[in-house]
Amino acid sequence: MAAPRENITLLFKLYCLTVMTLVAAAYTIALRYTRTTDKELYFSTTAVCITEVIKLFLSVGLLAKETGSLGRFKASLSENVLGSPKELMKLSVPSLVYAVQNNMAFLALSNLDAAVYQVTYQLKIPCTAFCTVLMLNRTLSKLQWISVFMLCGGVTLVQWKPVQATKVVVEQNPLLGFGAIAIAVLCSGFAVLSSVGGLYTSVVVKYTDNIMKGFSAAAAIVLSTVASVILFGLQITLTFALGAFLVCVSIYLYGLPRQDTTSIQQGETASKERIIGV
Repeated sequence: MAAPRENITLLFKLYCLTVMTLVAAAYTIALRYTRTTDKELYFSTTAVCITEVIKLFLSVGLLAKETGSLGRFKASLSENVLGSPKELMKLSVPSLVYAVQNNMAFLALSNLDAAVYQVTYQLKIPCTAFCTVLMLNRTLSKLQWISVFMLCGGVTLVQWKPVQATKVVVEQNPLLGFGAIAIAVLCSGFAVLSSVGGLYTSVVVKYTDNIMKGFSAAAAIVLSTVASVILFGLQITLTFALGAFLVCVSIYLYGLPRQDTTSIQQGETASKERIIGV
């Protein structure tokens, strides 16, 4: 009976991975498409507000389903929300970060192609890594440090000579778009890009490993690039292709599990003791 359970678990992981990849790619492409139309643009702040309202209703619905009854639902809200004002104040900080980050995403995709945005936004990995090292006193392996610098090099190649999109007629400012991404990346050191996909992110973090999440990010880059070629007439250059490849490889390397040095050191110690004993 164990084998079927493992098959179901694997299928669920693949489901989470597929949905996360499609959400990330579709979100970027849809936002880019709506920000490059020749019609009157909508306010990005309104879109961000509507997104948060939708997320609020989804969260309330999930909480109601989890509690199972109206009484337990009210008790949960009273205990965890109304009865915890200090916790609400603490949560206001990442909430502001989310708001800034999402608005910067709209500004960036108004001035950068979706594929360029998708690649450049992966700078959130080294930014988050530096934050964990400086603020949480965590250490990175040598391979993770190499992947961080490789990722930065890949993004540099992508930005070195910006690619052109022949089907986009609106005026763009790549420097402004890169600045917006930089702010969003700094925000991502404290939070993860939200929207409806943020709910799926929590599921992916819980049920998948770092390698699968890295594959999801790389697949989203590929899907965004293909869609940009088809929808926006993106002209892929050698520097962009090489930079995107380096970014995908670095994401994979950064997500590799660390080697358990404890067992290795114990084995070496036992071997030395046996040699000394001989």
